[in-house]
Amino acid sequence: MAPMADELPEHPPKVAFPMDEQRIWIDGCFDFTHHGHAGAMLQAKRLGNYLVVGIHSDEEILTNKGPTVMTLKERELQVAACRWANLPVPTAPYVTEPHWMDLYGCKYVVHGDDVTTDASGEDCYRIVKQAGRFKIVKRTPGISTTDLVGRMLMMRTQHHLNLAKELEKPVKKTREEVEEMMEMMKNYASDAAGTVGKGPVVFIYSTETSATKKIVDGVLPAEGRKIIYVDGGFDLFTPGHIEFLRLVVEAATEEGKPAPYVVAGIHSDKVINDWKGQNYPIMNIFERSMCVLQCRYIDSLVLDAPFIPDATFLDSLEQTYGGKVEAVYHGPTQFMAAEENTYDEAKKRGIYKEIGPHGWADLNATAIMDRIMSEKERYLERQRKKGVKAEKEDNMIN
Repeated sequence: MAPMADELPEHPPKVAFPMDEQRIWIDGCFDFTHHGHAGAMLQAKRLGNYLVVGIHSDEEILTNKGPTVMTLKERELQVAACRWANLPVPTAPYVTEPHWMDLYGCKYVVHGDDVTTDASGEDCYRIVKQAGRFKIVKRTPGISTTDLVGRMLMMRTQHHLNLAKELEKPVKKTREEVEEMMEMMKNYASDAAGTVGKGPVVFIYSTETSATKKIVDGVLPAEGRKIIYVDGGFDLFTPGHIEFLRLVVEAATEEGKPAPYVVAGIHSDKVINDWKGQNYPIMNIFERSMCVLQCRYIDSLVLDAPFIPDATFLDSLEQTYGGKVEAVYHGPTQFMAAEENTYDEAKKRGIYKEIGPHGWADLNATAIMDRIMSEKERYLERQRKKGVKAEKEDNMIN
């Protein structure tokens, strides 16, 4: 597990941090946790060794872009959970200012290879570009907050994906697209420094063979680390999911012993849609796994994890990870009648544990969908304005 993010002793600091070219600044709205945001932070981290993440206020985003879906506090929690973020800084200005970068000891700001404009239509990075303090990384294609909001508003399901079948024989994706996805997953399975192969290991489970197959190399649990299992859909990877994982680590940590090794099982799109219907999951299996993969509170993923972790599945986990699964944790969500027997095997083994209610417990994908649909016209207008703005920004590049 990656170390926790640092906290600000005071904000803004009265005394500036010493200037260091290894301290990198990145800023943004970071509305929703999605792998586009995480990818920008990963690339920025690799340009130095300490990543300061500026997060714009709700008010500044409303003025310059439109209404946020997530509040500043929620967005700050999401950034702090990213394995590559060292210091979240709330209320960072929408137009990046060298003065703020100076306060936090950062010589360079990093942004994707697209243009972001303010309310007046000017480049948000014009000042730092002129000062020679701007570095460019590749923007992650195929995912954005705008796209996710669009899926909710239009109730689309075209994004759903059977990853196991695509890996075997691409149908919905091309072979090149699948290879790009796996290369991206390999990169996101890096440690806190961004080093590939030293972070989470990723498996995919087959109910047909009752076996796990490794699809991304990573670190298996060392002797003495307690193996913990959690599972879920992790759709939109909300503060509710993040706080649950943090509390699992906290609950399973014993003084004087190594940190627990947390394995996160992620259900397939079909399993989630069978249970929740409509257009759930909003994010497909690849997008959801990338969200969980970048989180500092997990050590491994098992994709296509069964809804019911039965004896066969738990036994296969123990064989895969080379040790006993010592606890299976579930969050504070209420079971429906059909779900009451979900964790019977874990209870039978005496390893079932629950995380009680917490401040973010009610914030799940359904709650976020409700936020969007309760102000549908407002968000439709946001989407329209974003489309016009994006066209202008594209023209500024070309």
